[in-house]
Amino acid sequence: MSLPGKILYHAWHRPVGALRDILAAGGPWEMRRTERGRQEMEAAAHDLPALPAVPGAPLELHLLTGRRFWYQTAFCLWSFARLAGRPVAPVIYDDGTLTEPSRAPLARLFPRIRFVGQAETLARLDTHLPAAKFPHLRERWVNYPNIRKLTDVHVGQSGWKLVLDSDLLFFHHPALLVGWLDHPAQPLHAVDCETSYGYSRPLMNELADAPVAELVNVGLTGLNGSELDWARLEHWCRTLIERERTSYYLEQALIAMLVAGRPCTIAPAADYVTLPVVPEVRECRAVMHHYVANSKQWYFQSNWRRTLTS
Repeated sequence: MSLPGKILYHAWHRPVGALRDILAAGGPWEMRRTERGRQEMEAAAHDLPALPAVPGAPLELHLLTGRRFWYQTAFCLWSFARLAGRPVAPVIYDDGTLTEPSRAPLARLFPRIRFVGQAETLARLDTHLPAAKFPHLRERWVNYPNIRKLTDVHVGQSGWKLVLDSDLLFFHHPALLVGWLDHPAQPLHAVDCETSYGYSRPLMNELADAPVAELVNVGLTGLNGSELDWARLEHWCRTLIERERTSYYLEQALIAMLVAGRPCTIAPAADYVTLPVVPEVRECRAVMHHYVANSKQWYFQSNWRRTLTS
């Protein structure tokens, strides 16, 4: 960016963007209420009630988390487990910040939990995704944590795995996800509120050799690690960045390209809601909410509390 461009960015675009974010969040008072609710949610995660013992094979769920998000992970898993009617065996990938005080509440709630430390992940990456051969994926791993939901879970691994974002809450029995976990046969993904890939569709279609579908959302993602071609993903990553720069949505773009032209299990938008809005965000009739963007105020102010009584 040129010097005049930097001056314009800091003098105009950045302040205007910050003001826009404040207004979108409901103004300063609502932002304070949201932050207070977030703090109360974090405190409540320490005291979530123990889950009753239930029969059946454990359901394995994979999540990336750390010190800043562990309590959201706890509520996501706890709200899923209490409604699934099956034991849950979470696999937690440490983003490098997960402390023992953050692990302990998760371990208390889920006796079958397994923590994958960052040292273990890095050793696997160095073996199967060495930086000399995969420079763009490894650079993104360092500077773009979202890519870790793809790499850390699947590199050097095989078989189907369901990856969840932490900012999900479940309000009703997740029959679709339980069924997929029991008999995975094709990729699974959620539906976005709008198509958000960060890259042009012609370029994505060219690289994927198939039309990329609209509205692929990776808050829920089921993939088979055995099928992933990491050399191809490195090529995609390099080409997207060289032609159209980096994007916050790179991970979503890559997964949308991976499933392009393939039959998929699609979590219905009416039941697995990305960005819930009024009246759904008040009524919670859907199976699940994914609290992205401006729905965070509902997530932190009120809806985590509903999982305790619903």
